[in-house]
Amino acid sequence: MRGTMIHGPEDVRSETIPDPAIIEPTDAIIETSATCVCGSDLWYYRGINTFEQPWAIGHEYVGVVREVGSEVTTVKPGQFVIGSFFASDNTCPHCLAGYQSGCAQAVPVTGCQSEAIRIPLADGTLVPTPDTPSAEMLPDLLTLSDVMGTGWYAARAAGVRPGHTTVVVGDGAVGLSAVLAAKELGAERIIAMSRHPQRQAVAQEFGATDIVTERGDEAVERVKELTGGIGADSIAECVGTDEAMSTALGAARQGGGVGFVGVPHGVKLSAGKLFANHVRLQGGGAPVRDYLPDLISRVYSGDFHPGRVFDLKVPLADVADAYRAMDDRTAIKAFLTP
Repeated sequence: MRGTMIHGPEDVRSETIPDPAIIEPTDAIIETSATCVCGSDLWYYRGINTFEQPWAIGHEYVGVVREVGSEVTTVKPGQFVIGSFFASDNTCPHCLAGYQSGCAQAVPVTGCQSEAIRIPLADGTLVPTPDTPSAEMLPDLLTLSDVMGTGWYAARAAGVRPGHTTVVVGDGAVGLSAVLAAKELGAERIIAMSRHPQRQAVAQEFGATDIVTERGDEAVERVKELTGGIGADSIAECVGTDEAMSTALGAARQGGGVGFVGVPHGVKLSAGKLFANHVRLQGGGAPVRDYLPDLISRVYSGDFHPGRVFDLKVPLADVADAYRAMDDRTAIKAFLTP
């Protein structure tokens, strides 16, 4: 089958790789209907995250079950399913508390930029949709596998509630998804930080009421101006850099909440600052599995379209073009068709 291998910085290739096979009785094999490139994949593409040998990249997927192991009971061949980028048993104490990404048996899912994939712990990871969706629904449903689920977690971890003023730091697909999540969760005012007109337009379509183009201390001051010197009730940090985290913490009001989902790179936290402003801080790898039933229902309602973050469609065979476009920031997020 065709799959995507990353060999080194700026070296992503579409290659013929072995077909996946059932290894454990809890596995399922999925024929991929759509996949995509994630912003976190770029950490490897840019050489910031290092690795020793080529590996099959990609962790976002939707598709049809081809085969299941002997112990799988909740999904069956022929069903259209969505799963998280962490496989989980969905039964351990961490899962039952709503943190499936911290499952005692968690297995990172990878190799999803391929025509077919093996999903471990299928019963606890995969969620069937009500029916086989139309092609038009695929972009919306694909975002639920990671980017929308991660944006949702950013807003939830930040404590977004009806009437809040919420700031979103980051205008990538996760940040834009966090804008949409904040809107869905009832935020009254949503301040999106972005310098890019194309991304600003999506943010406003998703519910942003204000755009801040400044960065760093200037961005914090701008948020304070917009909020009468108080700061925001909730902040979604969707980048992962030290500047982004500093901006998020600085933009929070006393007792505000910061939800961080950007994979941290060089982030330094000051316990003294946290002590002084009473900011609540929560984040990590999003427990996407916990949100999937609700988010699938929202997509099927017909009024929830997170798939608008996709602004480039590329055949899987041309996956290297998708990486280049996202790396150059000429695309927000690339949708890959097998």
